[in-house]
Amino acid sequence: TICRRNRHRFPAAVVHSFTGSKEELAQLLEIDGIYIGINGCSLKTEENLRVMAEVPLERMMIETDAPWCEVKNTHAGSKHVHTKWAVKKKEKHDVESCVKNRNEPCHIRQVLEVIAGAKDVNDIDALAATLYANTCKVFFPEATE
Repeated sequence: TICRRNRHRFPAAVVHSFTGSKEELAQLLEIDGIYIGINGCSLKTEENLRVMAEVPLERMMIETDAPWCEVKNTHAGSKHVHTKWAVKKKEKHDVESCVKNRNEPCHIRQVLEVIAGAKDVNDIDALAATLYANTCKVFFPEATE
């Protein structure tokens, strides 16, 4: 794969917006330093949820990919979403609401809730801390040493 051939060029990497198969996931996880990025697009179907559930927490990161890739009500993962925000059309937007049909950075919480629900994780704060530590390890390694 491209990642395997070029592994010597990067200390770590994130596979952005992962929607691959279990086989593709297994191939990526064989490569040390590769993390799997999960966002709303990664949580659309029941198969996506099953594959995401196979990602070891120590190799996972969460993303919003705002303003795209939100967890939509039609996504399989939406059944695990507990946190919702008031929304308004962009023409009527105010600081108390999100823009309708636009993914906002705060929606990262919904991605976290779907992961917790699909992986049957009860301690969402510990899950968030693990995923945050992964992010720091990749993007701010000097701070984690």
